[in-house]
Amino acid sequence: MLVVGLGILGCKQNHDEPSKSGGEPNPVSIDQSIPADIGKYAVKGGYHIPFYEGTTEGNYGYYLFIPTAYQETEKSYPLLVVLHGSGERGSSRNSPETLDLAIVHGPGKLIKEGAWAPEQEFLVVSAQTDARSWAPGTLKAFIDFLLSTHKIDRERVYLTGLSMGAYGIFDYLGEYGNEARIAAAVPICGRGSLRSNYVNNLSGVPIWVFHGENDPDVPVVRAYEIVSAINALNPRVKAKMTLYPSVGHDSWSMTYDGSGMGRENPALDRFDQDIYSWLYQYTKSR
Repeated sequence: MLVVGLGILGCKQNHDEPSKSGGEPNPVSIDQSIPADIGKYAVKGGYHIPFYEGTTEGNYGYYLFIPTAYQETEKSYPLLVVLHGSGERGSSRNSPETLDLAIVHGPGKLIKEGAWAPEQEFLVVSAQTDARSWAPGTLKAFIDFLLSTHKIDRERVYLTGLSMGAYGIFDYLGEYGNEARIAAAVPICGRGSLRSNYVNNLSGVPIWVFHGENDPDVPVVRAYEIVSAINALNPRVKAKMTLYPSVGHDSWSMTYDGSGMGRENPALDRFDQDIYSWLYQYTKSR
């Protein structure tokens, strides 16, 4: 259990450590957005800081995890953006405690519980929306905001999301393609549009789909459809699909913490590598 290739359109495999330049030099080594009283946000391996809706120029409220040495180095770090499902929607503008819904599942939950320990260091952003979907334009503006605010390696920006969040990943990558700035993505129990322009854009990003074979909310056929459509275009990095027999809608918990390894359908892509290491191997050239 985890406590915790060159792609078209500029994706490539790389196993370097977090870069000092991140593709673009940072003007300062100190992230000015980080509060002075950072100690009260200490968690295992770093700090987990809430940024409530309306307190930044970002479109969403969000939790930000930074490694312990983040403010003491000039390095820029890979960014993992996490998109929640419909049950975690909310606005922290007038109710700050609502932001905690964004870390009920996923990497944010692992961070909160002290179980976040991937081999690579990431900044982790658990965003929150109160809308019925993750609108591509709004998400793009948010990612642009993050890139301009925090010390991020612009060649290593990754997306993961569950249910509504996975829908959001497919919509965002399908809409923006190369302009999405995403090096690789892990959508879990979602579905994507089969429109030809969307599928063409999706084929330029390494994607690993996870789904429960008994999902009553998003039928597993949706995973087959989108992965088959992407791979029919013969992308240079083929889309992966890992399915869990006898698992319903919650296929995310065992994916994020790694406990699903060995429980997957052996006839399809094996869950033989944690998703964070898999994401990290890909970079996106500017």
